[in-house]
Amino acid sequence: MAAQMPVVEATFGAAPTFEFPEGEAPKGLKVVELVEGDGPVVRRGDQVTVNYEGIVWGGDKPFDSSFARHQPATFGIGVGQVIRGWDQTVPGHNVGSRLLVSIPPEYGYGRNGMPAAGIGGDDTLVFVIDIISTR
Repeated sequence: MAAQMPVVEATFGAAPTFEFPEGEAPKGLKVVELVEGDGPVVRRGDQVTVNYEGIVWGGDKPFDSSFARHQPATFGIGVGQVIRGWDQTVPGHNVGSRLLVSIPPEYGYGRNGMPAAGIGGDDTLVFVIDIISTR
């Protein structure tokens, strides 16, 4: 049986809650469009503004959240300014979309992880990403 993605509660613009299924995280990059936006399509090389929350697979506390800071983040997408999992999953989606993304270690922080954030080298990361704008 294929690994399932977490259940996410909350609407676009609101901090999510995660309910993880039993078992292991999915293998490879996985993206589910929870809300389909109707704005412009994000393209590689764009400056994208998002709200997001990241949590380690099976965890109960986010390691990072722009929702908690009340400050969206803006960065170049598809150009190496963020982890590879974001660079490969955000382009192609429309402004106004809410994405649920599962990112294995090789597309996240690699075998070293990010100990300061509580991320181990074998941890799968899960993000909810709200795409606010692109230019």
